[in-house]
Amino acid sequence: MLSLQHISKYYQVGGNKNYVINDISLDVEEGEFVSIMGPSGSGKSTLLNIIGMLDEPSGGYHYFVEQPVHQLKEKQRSALYKQYIGFVFQAYHLIDELTVAENIETPLIYQDVKGAERRAMVADMLDRFQIVGKKDLFPAQLSGGQQQLVGIARALIAKPKLILADEPTGNLNSKQGEEIMELFRKLNKEDGVTIIQVTHSEKNAEYGSRIINLLDGRVESIKNL
Repeated sequence: MLSLQHISKYYQVGGNKNYVINDISLDVEEGEFVSIMGPSGSGKSTLLNIIGMLDEPSGGYHYFVEQPVHQLKEKQRSALYKQYIGFVFQAYHLIDELTVAENIETPLIYQDVKGAERRAMVADMLDRFQIVGKKDLFPAQLSGGQQQLVGIARALIAKPKLILADEPTGNLNSKQGEEIMELFRKLNKEDGVTIIQVTHSEKNAEYGSRIINLLDGRVESIKNL
């Protein structure tokens, strides 16, 4: 599904190159659940953003569903992202001015899904996540766990093949965090969704089938579970 070959990301500081990601090669098969770990500043989120086409590498080759991402124009990358990828952020990134239902609906608007079909798909998601009673509330009226559920529902509504999760339980208590991780496990096992998560938590990392440890922008170790 995904192949990174010799990917680097650096920023020019004075005359020097300051590497955030340094020569990373990584393959992810469809249906895998991969956890990326490492200390702060090791390049985890940058790597996830490159995989998700939210950021461009400084060098290397990036293939996604057999497309050479490194050769695509921004519009083509954007179309690929919208078709295949759902992003779940630690900070939820919900739109404050929109209700729960409207937030969940957003990706479908970008995909030009017709109104009636959008409403049916939103109703299905609200039901699946047991948040029908919250559909007309705004993000500020929800708990952290509820906001993250809405964020995941929004990521899933367009039926992505790949979910990228950046510290998805970072702002949640342990019970809420466990519920979110169990949900990811179910999506992976039952729906076959490929998941790549960045996490600081050993416990959350072990939900994956493989743990990739980064250090100073390089792959330090890979552990199969």
